[in-house]
Formats: sequence, C-alpha cells, structure tokens
Amino acid sequence: MEIFALGEGSYSVDSSKQFIPFNPATDNAKDRPGSLFIHVNPFLVKTDRDLIVLDSGLGLKDSSGEPIIHQNIRKAGFAPGEVTLVLQSHLHYDHTGGLVVERNGKLEPSFPQAVHVINKGEWEVAMSGKSSSYRKPIFETLEREAKIEFVEGDGEVRPGIHYELSGGHTQYHQVFLIENDGQKCFFGGDELPEPEQLLRKFAAKYDYDGKKAMHLREEYGAKASAENWACLFYHAKSTAIGYVKQQDDTFSITPY
Repeated sequence: MEIFALGEGSYSVDSSKQFIPFNPATDNAKDRPGSLFIHVNPFLVKTDRDLIVLDSGLGLKDSSGEPIIHQNIRKAGFAPGEVTLVLQSHLHYDHTGGLVVERNGKLEPSFPQAVHVINKGEWEVAMSGKSSSYRKPIFETLEREAKIEFVEGDGEVRPGIHYELSGGHTQYHQVFLIENDGQKCFFGGDELPEPEQLLRKFAAKYDYDGKKAMHLREEYGAKASAENWACLFYHAKSTAIGYVKQQDDTFSITPY
C-alpha cells in the first residue's frame, strides 16, 4: 500500500465561510479577526486493487488552470483518470470542492471513472440546501454525471475497505479503515482531523456532537496505537500522515 498526502495549502475562514488562502510566511493572522485557520490535505492511497482519493479538498486551481489535486496526483506518479474510488467522510465544502472541476463555465466530475462512496444521510442533508457548509451544485453534478455508491451504517465497500458511521462532526459523518498487504490505514475525516487533537481533550462547538467526537478521538487513537494504523490527518499543519503511540493516557505521533 502506498499513501500520499495531496496538500492543498492553508486558509482562513470567517463567518462568511469563505476559504481565503493564507501564507504564514507573508500574511498576518491579526489582519483576519474572527477567522479560523486551517490546512487542507486530501489523500491518495494505492492498493493492490484500487487507486483511492479520500476527501477531495477545495478544488482550487493552480496558475495554469489545473486543479491542484490533479497536479498533486500527477506528482505522486498517477493520472486523475486512474482513480477508481473516492471515499467521502462527509460533504462539507472544504472536503468536496475537488469532486468537480469547472471547464468552459460548466461543472464536471473531477474523477469520472471513479465510484464515489457517500453516506446516504449525509447526501440528503447536503441536497436539502439548508446549510451553507454544503455547495449543492457539486452534488447535482455528481448526481447527473458520476458513479455514486450510497452507504449507511457500518460495512465494507470492497474487500479490505471498511466504513463506519461515526456521527460526531456531522450527524452522518463516516470514517474509513483500509487494510492491504498487512498494512492498515485509517482516515478519520473531521473526527480526527489533526494529530494535535489527540494531545488535548476538548469538545468542539463546531461539531454536531462535540462530546461524542471527543470520545471518538480517544477511541481511534487507542486503536491506532494498538493496531499500528497509519493515520491520515486531513487538517494537519505538518504531520499529515503518522503513527499514533499511546502510553497510559498520553498520545504521541511519529511521522509516516
């Protein structure tokens, strides 16, 4: 199994929920009061059977007009058209913008050959149009032109690719565990978005169920340590892929 972080950069987000590029070397956080600062890391995993994207980033383009996620997939040695599975933890915009690309004023799927694995309940919430955290045109494009496999609860998408309804960050958030060639790779989406969240115990107000998400982080951290999972941290600032070690009640992270 090969694992790649497809880093898309750093951003500030204020009450408008717009993602504004933020360069820590040149930009001053004090100039953006009331903003959260996040890092965005989609992932690419190559197994014996599949080339898998786990959450798709913001979908921003580089100076040549190519989606950054496509560029990063090519840097990893693959073509975007080779992607066979897209596994979505949930459907907030910062995790789904890269599912589509705009060409000549029209949206089209970024990964037209891939099966998109999406929780059915999360899809229904996204399509309801009741929350600005979701961008409905993305999902309308997928509905028309992409392959979608809706899942519910816990199960196995393909041999060795497991999903579990977690329901902490959003009501229908799901996490994934991929097993291949004796290796285990865990993607917690926004239930375990940063390694730092294992190092301190807190309930976040931005989660659907903050207390549940807090307990899930501890549960996943303990399992990751016991079973030697390579963990993928979607919003990590530095260590996007790492191994978790637990000693008593303390966690530490070793880079992949």
